[in-house]
Amino acid sequence: MTLMKNPKFLLNKIFCLLIVFYSHSILAIEVGDYLPLGKLQSIQGQSFDESDWTKRNTLVQIWATWCGYCHQQNKNLDQLTKKISPDSMNIITISVDRRVEPVRAYLKDHQYDFPVVMIDARLSAAIGKRRGVPELYILDRDGRVIQKDFGLMVNADFFDLARHAKSVNTSPTAPKVTR
Repeated sequence: MTLMKNPKFLLNKIFCLLIVFYSHSILAIEVGDYLPLGKLQSIQGQSFDESDWTKRNTLVQIWATWCGYCHQQNKNLDQLTKKISPDSMNIITISVDRRVEPVRAYLKDHQYDFPVVMIDARLSAAIGKRRGVPELYILDRDGRVIQKDFGLMVNADFFDLARHAKSVNTSPTAPKVTR
């Protein structure tokens, strides 16, 4: 039987090939995958580029102003940013809200100052299909996902993320220690 005699068979084969070639944009990013953050501009005006991501591990949290679990996780994130040295870990959050105004108001109301980037098509494609919010990723200096968490993390687990921050030693002669 030739392919032209059975168009359904041909369409099925084409569909399977498309899934194989384009599945990276359909599937969610997982531990071991590379997450290219590239150049980012926060709503607070901070600029980030590749050189920022290669200096230290990066915590990426995806959240929304309307998400109840995100409210608790953002409280923990705010405390974590105060607990670790600013030079020990990159922290970037990505809001999935459709408009920036509610995000700015949320940050002001809660007095949070962690950097927030609005989700766009490039970031959405890089991250892949999400199960919901909050989602949290820890990236190593090469941009590989070394930890992924979905949903509200218990406080102890969240604060354990500090282990991914590198020690920052102020003494110029002592070696830097990585935890």
